Amino acid sequence: MSTSAKKPLPIAVLISGTGRSLKNLIEKIRAGELDAEIRLVIASTARAHGLQYAEMANIPIKVIERSSFESDETFSREVFKHCTEMKVRYVIMAGYLRLLTIPEEYEGRVINIHPSLIPAFCGKGMYGHRVHEEALRYGVKVSGCTVHFVNNHYDDGPVILQKVVPVFSSDTPQTLNDRVFYDAECVAYPEAIQLLAEERVHLNGRKVIIDEQ
Repeated sequence: MSTSAKKPLPIAVLISGTGRSLKNLIEKIRAGELDAEIRLVIASTARAHGLQYAEMANIPIKVIERSSFESDETFSREVFKHCTEMKVRYVIMAGYLRLLTIPEEYEGRVINIHPSLIPAFCGKGMYGHRVHEEALRYGVKVSGCTVHFVNNHYDDGPVILQKVVPVFSSDTPQTLNDRVFYDAECVAYPEAIQLLAEERVHLNGRKVIIDEQ
């Protein structure tokens, strides 16, 4: 963690399901391993189990469902309106399954994590166990996760960092899912957000440059 006296990085976390990544980020912040402050959790459905972690941590919650809006654009504006009201610096997508239209003022400020080594096994419809099923069907020997900036296409933004895990012949989609999450995602996402908190990440077109300490 940075030893600087800078204030924690203000972020919003977007979820759709279990909230495992949200829980991990909350734990890292509490342990003093991540210089961030989660000011808002936005869920795409009131049925998102991850909302319990926000409630237990006394983090403000907003449920914004796509079905309540006429278009992706109006839906997206509502999401980012609340992020702006909470004065967040970055928007962190954590198992968030809705495609957002990124407004100009948030370009380079929205981050996602994908459970494969992009550009492998990514794109529309590739999430959760579907990713790991495809990795096993293809017969890859390694998998992992990718933290990337978000643009207006699925899993297409510039890569910040990646973590690799082995794939074993005995793997099932569930065992591979667990290894990718616990051995890669739980490490990579806090690490990437910490780099952002330390202002060490710079975008140059599609290339991400990370300052050395």
